[in-house]
Amino acid sequence: MEFEKCRDLLVKEGRLVGKIGGLQDAIYAAVTEKDWSDFEPRLGELDGLGRELEELEHEREGLFAEVPGAGQKDFYSLVAALPEAQRREISEAYRVLKVETIKVRATGETLMGYIATQRATMAGFFDAAFPDRAAKTYSPYGRQVCDDMSSMVLNRHY
Repeated sequence: MEFEKCRDLLVKEGRLVGKIGGLQDAIYAAVTEKDWSDFEPRLGELDGLGRELEELEHEREGLFAEVPGAGQKDFYSLVAALPEAQRREISEAYRVLKVETIKVRATGETLMGYIATQRATMAGFFDAAFPDRAAKTYSPYGRQVCDDMSSMVLNRHY
C-alpha cells in the first residue's frame, strides 16, 4: 500500500465531505428561510460534489483492494502493520473523514425532519381549512381517486 497516496486520498475525501457539509448547511438555511433563489443553484453544486466524492471513493476502494487481505480486514487492521508515525497520520485522516461524514448525515436527517414537520403542518392546515378535502386521494392529474384499500394484481396470466 502506498502510504502517501492513501493518506492524500483520505485527506481529499475529508475535505470534500467537509465542503458538502458546508453546502448542506447553506441548503438547510435556504429551506428554513424559504429562499428558493439560493436553493436551486446549491443543489446543482451539491450534485457536482457528490460525483466528485464518488470518483474519490472508487479510487480509494481500488487502492485498498490492492492490499493483501483487504477484503477480510477493517481499516484499522490494515494500517496496524504501518510504522507508528504513518499509522497515526493515516488514522487521523480517516477519523476526520468519519467525523465529517457523521456531521453530513446528522444535517441531512435534521433537514428531512424539518421538511416532514412542515409537510405535516401544511397538511393539517389544509385539512382544517378545507374539511371536505380531508382524507381524499388525488391522481397526478388532479382527479379524485377511489381509495377502497383493495389489493391489485398485475401481470396475471391464465
